[in-house]
Amino acid sequence: MTSLWTGLIQVGLLLVALAAAYRPLGDYMARVYEDKRHWRLERGVYAIVRVNPETEQRWTTYAAGVLGFSFVSVVLLYLLQRLQNWLPFGFDREVNPATAFNTAVSFVTNTNWQSYVPEQTLGHSAQMAGLTVQNFVSAAVGMAVAVAVVRGFVRAKTDRLGNFWVDLVRGCVRILLPLSVLAAIVLLAFGAVMSLSSGVTVTTLDGQQHVLSLAPVASQEAIKELGTNGGGILNANSAHPFENPNSWTNLFQIFLILLIPVALTRTFGKLVNDVKQGYVLIGVMGLLFSIMTTVAWWAESNPNGLAALAAGGAMEGKEVRFGIPGSSLFAVATTGTSTGAVNSLHDSMTGLGGGVALLNMLLGEVAPGGVGAGLYGILVLAVIAVFLAGLMVGRTPEYLGKKLGRKEITAAAIAMLAMPTVVLIGAGLALALPDTQGALGNPGAHGLSEVLYAFASAGNNNGSAFGGLTVTSDFFQVALGLAMLFGRFVPILAVLTLAGALAQQRKVPPSAGTLPTSGPLFAGMLTGTVVLVAALTFLPALALGPIAEALS
Repeated sequence: MTSLWTGLIQVGLLLVALAAAYRPLGDYMARVYEDKRHWRLERGVYAIVRVNPETEQRWTTYAAGVLGFSFVSVVLLYLLQRLQNWLPFGFDREVNPATAFNTAVSFVTNTNWQSYVPEQTLGHSAQMAGLTVQNFVSAAVGMAVAVAVVRGFVRAKTDRLGNFWVDLVRGCVRILLPLSVLAAIVLLAFGAVMSLSSGVTVTTLDGQQHVLSLAPVASQEAIKELGTNGGGILNANSAHPFENPNSWTNLFQIFLILLIPVALTRTFGKLVNDVKQGYVLIGVMGLLFSIMTTVAWWAESNPNGLAALAAGGAMEGKEVRFGIPGSSLFAVATTGTSTGAVNSLHDSMTGLGGGVALLNMLLGEVAPGGVGAGLYGILVLAVIAVFLAGLMVGRTPEYLGKKLGRKEITAAAIAMLAMPTVVLIGAGLALALPDTQGALGNPGAHGLSEVLYAFASAGNNNGSAFGGLTVTSDFFQVALGLAMLFGRFVPILAVLTLAGALAQQRKVPPSAGTLPTSGPLFAGMLTGTVVLVAALTFLPALALGPIAEALS
């Protein structure tokens, strides 16, 4: 009963904090991307990279900027890892080519999947100059794409979506950097570590000496959660007391994970001049998040098995300082966004609890989704929902004053189907290979869940791991790296195509046959579309994995 009330208080505090930040942050971000003025610092960046901030770009040029910037980022981050021996604070650590490729792709795509032990593999220079920088810019890329898509709905009779470089710089300078500084100060105040030392030697009660790894944790932790990145600077991630010292920092980190994705729905409403549209999106996100949290919490509190029943819950793989409520809430937050940070071992969750974490990703991470990616992801599903409604009544569908024709629906369908294609093909190929059996931590249904979870995490750019699958082989390093690339950039190209097609249209005034999209009816349709798409696509795989395990 104490655990129940503790969990409810945490949920209540989280809701109050998000509600308090929703309007001011959402309005501020809308002003950031609409502002015609450029800060002096920003002009300095534009001068260095030789960009004219006054020019706007077609969707093709905008997409080329996204792809070009990301490609260069992958190359530079790969080289930084391979050459870290020559850098200060490199600690003479070497990274093999397959791991360097996987890690470079992972952090550039905002996945932050880690197939290595951070404190044993990377030095502080690679962490700070490489991974931390990508934590900022990969999140800013997602936000820039989301804003470009919104401009497609707002603008009319134009082929311009804004300037990618301006949106990228503003996302970093005006939003992510100041919020990260504040978050890092809070984490430091509550006990997070901040050190450039490689470690400290301690003598334990048994008289043995051990080295505790140290790192500049607080600064990394802030943007790790705020940018829905998730890659830990220490191997235990947010279960490590240096990264997540107590229940207050645990709740604060959940707040950081949800903050920008939630507030972006307000930004969307402001940019389209109809805040009710944003309320519909946050309502759908909130409903899905609430259901997932409730099911995960119940499943972890009511497990099968003598040990779990004696402990009063499925406490294996969980930190006692967080308990079941804090662990379940964190798991749903991190898989409902593209964060991937963990404060418990998802592999140790019950069949149903682990299934919730997996399903959260297979829903497309739209509850509330990653920074930027969650917004453009749910807008794609909104387009599909309006299209389905149009089929029912025999009318050309319209959304936010724009007609949805063949080109628009094709682009939305590609964006929607890219992730399932990557996940199912990748998982099927891995399961067909005989070597995968040796990489599994568990046989049967749970082993299938481990493989499916890995490719769902990579294909959705989440980055969390079930924990039982060994993915250090060259096959998994390359296969998961490719899943991250296709899972990130195919949807981005598709949604930018959609935005370009929408921007060229003229605004269509609403008529008697126009489906209202700012009320509970459309919210219900959108929720049904999200669930229906995932159910039809992944039900067979889920039935063989987490559902079978939960029923066993």
